Amino acid sequence: MDETIMHSRLILAMWHNFMKQHIVIVEDELALAENYRDLLVNHGYRVTVYTSAITAKEELDSHWPDLAILDIGLGDDAEAGFTLCRELRSQRPLLPIVFLSARDSEIDIISGLRLGADDYLTKTISHAQLLARITGLLRRVSALRAPETSEQVLHRGALALNTARLTVHWQTQAIEVTYTEFCMLHALVRHPGHIKTRSQLMDAANVVLDDSTITSHIRRIRRKFEAQDVKFEHIQTAYGVGYRWKPEG
Repeated sequence: MDETIMHSRLILAMWHNFMKQHIVIVEDELALAENYRDLLVNHGYRVTVYTSAITAKEELDSHWPDLAILDIGLGDDAEAGFTLCRELRSQRPLLPIVFLSARDSEIDIISGLRLGADDYLTKTISHAQLLARITGLLRRVSALRAPETSEQVLHRGALALNTARLTVHWQTQAIEVTYTEFCMLHALVRHPGHIKTRSQLMDAANVVLDDSTITSHIRRIRRKFEAQDVKFEHIQTAYGVGYRWKPEG
């Protein structure tokens, strides 16, 4: 085969691989990590595995993925995954983060979600369910790259919600929210004045949470708005039922 043709095919193959959505797995059990990697690669994703939080953090500072899958206990540090999640979330508010752990206690699940993870899965999950969760979260990555149109911006008074790029502005100032927070906020503002139950907010974010964790999410959303506007009072609590977005006027 002509050398020029072979080189062109090699460049094309490298380009196609680069264009694939990139998933990072941080898991200290190498055999298990490779099992997840092979599953995702076979479904068209580009995957990088790190076996320690320190190595992952060093690499991710310069090469950000489209999604991160984290174990909690890494090496001798039983909480390394939690620490890494906190650091990643502070630097990339919209990076989809999923915990995939053998630990299934309620306190671990709540801790992970309160730190800003978009989902918490246990290692008993089937491959089909794991792929479905990851695919759902990665839709946001594609949305962020889509061109903006006026039809994709939902306005409610001083609020502007871009449903394509998943960005939030209040009084023209950007407010950084996680994917889960955006979904809950969007569910509230679509129909101002209408109460959204905690179950409906869970459905909107495609996650399973307990009441206290939903309350924590709403509290964080409020604080982010209040940090820019001390008079903000548009997210109202319907005690014992849920929450609503206060209409203008």
